[in-house]
Amino acid sequence: MISILVSAAVALILALLGTPLFIRLLVRKNYGQFIRQDGPTAHFTKRGTPTMGGVVIIGATVIGYLVGNLSTGRVPNVSGLLLLFLVVGLGLIGFLDDYIKISRQRSLGLNPLGKMVGQAFVGIAFAVLATQFPNPNLRTPASLRISIVRDTDIDLAHWGIGIGILLFIVWANFLITAWSNAVNLTDGLDGLATGASIFVFIAYTVIAMWQSNQSCQYLLEPGAGCYEVRDPRDLAIVAAALAGACFGLLWWNASPAAIFMGDTGSLALGGAVAGLSILTRTEFLAVLLGGLFVIIVMSDVIQIGSFKLTGKRVFRMAPLHHHFELKGWNEVTIVIRFWLIAGLCVALGVGLFYAEWVAA
Repeated sequence: MISILVSAAVALILALLGTPLFIRLLVRKNYGQFIRQDGPTAHFTKRGTPTMGGVVIIGATVIGYLVGNLSTGRVPNVSGLLLLFLVVGLGLIGFLDDYIKISRQRSLGLNPLGKMVGQAFVGIAFAVLATQFPNPNLRTPASLRISIVRDTDIDLAHWGIGIGILLFIVWANFLITAWSNAVNLTDGLDGLATGASIFVFIAYTVIAMWQSNQSCQYLLEPGAGCYEVRDPRDLAIVAAALAGACFGLLWWNASPAAIFMGDTGSLALGGAVAGLSILTRTEFLAVLLGGLFVIIVMSDVIQIGSFKLTGKRVFRMAPLHHHFELKGWNEVTIVIRFWLIAGLCVALGVGLFYAEWVAA
């Protein structure tokens, strides 16, 4: 428990105190955000605001995780390192995207193919490595079974271990791409994605802690409700660091934002949600925990689908938060109400997780 608290505290302090220093560096180099011309006109005033705040989140998370382990003499385990690999790898792709926008003074960064190739490279590497490194109990970081609240009987290795690994790579990359883009779409208003991410990472801190306390590996008499997760304590430390880092950045990212997290942050945070869902064996539970992100993605899907099929738009503008902007809602009002939705989704998800354990 101490390592989890230390990890969160260190990441929070680093993000809170380090962000203004990073803002000064970005201002000195004139690294400001460019605003899409077809967006809400109120956003034009945000042009030039420093971006790439995700660098602070990633850095604070990595340092928080390492210090959290050192504080109790723990040695980092492979699950935590793999999760950090996914976060840093996707963050690097987002950084390249942000840098191209800034250096070429446009609102578009990496071309879609380049971004997909980069995400695929990181995702495939993560998926392959997650099926390796069995511990003495022969548990690997990821499972080849599809999971809801825990692993189900749907086994991707049903047709053989080789085919199972290939199917898992496809499944894991779908989750990584989907969650990365979901957080990226949500990052359209000051503090919206950052605040919603805090709820999700706090939930995963609680879930991973519970899995650690109810682990089949550590209980003297494991029952039907124990969990097969390889390194739940490590995952709790990373999740706590992510929550702390987002909390620290939010001080500067809330309206009016002094810095944007950029694709550097949104891709990294989306990858973190995907990685946590895979490594904690809660792949479908994450849909509820990250319900706000799912709602915003679906608003985009509905808008595009409706326009292509009927030529009519369902919303004034997609994603959903821009629809309410064009209806005249204040930006802070939208963000707070969407945070409430995110909190409700997390509460329902954690409640379902606990109810399943009670039933088991």
